[in-house]
Amino acid sequence: MKFLDQKKGFLGYEANTSTNEKAVIVPFGLEKTVSYGGGTKNGPIEIIKASHQVELYDEELKTEPYKKIGIKTIKPFKLKNKLSLALKQLSEINRKILSSNKLPLVLGGEHSLTSAALKPIVEKYDEVIVVHFDAHADLREEYNGNKFSHATALRRCLDFKNVKIISIGIRNLSKSEMIFYENNSERITIFWAKDKAKWNLDKIAEMVLNKNIYITFDVDVFDSSIMPATGTPEPGGLFWDEVMINLKNICQSGNVVGADINELAPIKKFDSYNFLVAKLTYKMLAYIFNFKN
Repeated sequence: MKFLDQKKGFLGYEANTSTNEKAVIVPFGLEKTVSYGGGTKNGPIEIIKASHQVELYDEELKTEPYKKIGIKTIKPFKLKNKLSLALKQLSEINRKILSSNKLPLVLGGEHSLTSAALKPIVEKYDEVIVVHFDAHADLREEYNGNKFSHATALRRCLDFKNVKIISIGIRNLSKSEMIFYENNSERITIFWAKDKAKWNLDKIAEMVLNKNIYITFDVDVFDSSIMPATGTPEPGGLFWDEVMINLKNICQSGNVVGADINELAPIKKFDSYNFLVAKLTYKMLAYIFNFKN
């Protein structure tokens, strides 16, 4: 793996040789199965670019988290043309990162990448809980004839027998997905967006307590008024503070071992959406490592 110079990587900070890197950013602009708006292939580059404008001091945590974490960014590379080969490519990258005892954070790209990013993690741990932020359930068996689609992302995660899913913010799914969810309630828990005012954060914390957690984050979980730069924007979603409360709660209770952030489709001259995802990425890392034992 080749890495960007620190000044060109995520956050663009000066290299600190005394920091032993604990996290690796993987830019993976996959765009093979999008079915509405396109542009996810440009997401990672724009997130990294916007991250150079993120202040490094966190007023909530009263520290500069990057100094504790140490973050390396893989140099953007060519993805394999065939979807199956591209997914295998990502699995191998994450496997190498895990072998060096670092946390992989994949910047997508479309959501179909999640099962590939997760594969080496479920091979390493006996049980993994996937915490899934999304407007959509992504539980279809196939979509447009493809089993590895952005619309099947979480169904493919359940192909791993040691995975359970907690989905947060769901507000759009098909009848077949609802039936599958109801028939597999022992492995899937959904916190519906329509009920967000009544969510029990203590219950969520209890479900992930001391468990190995993989966070998969589709940016369309945000309400479309603050995140229209995605292929399938949805009204009725979460706002920034609601996402932060849930992220913090999960990172305080569980052991996060990997993550991905997907489905940003940048809109030219609307950099605020890219910046939102860049800051989300930094806050996620800050919470993960602030609460790690």
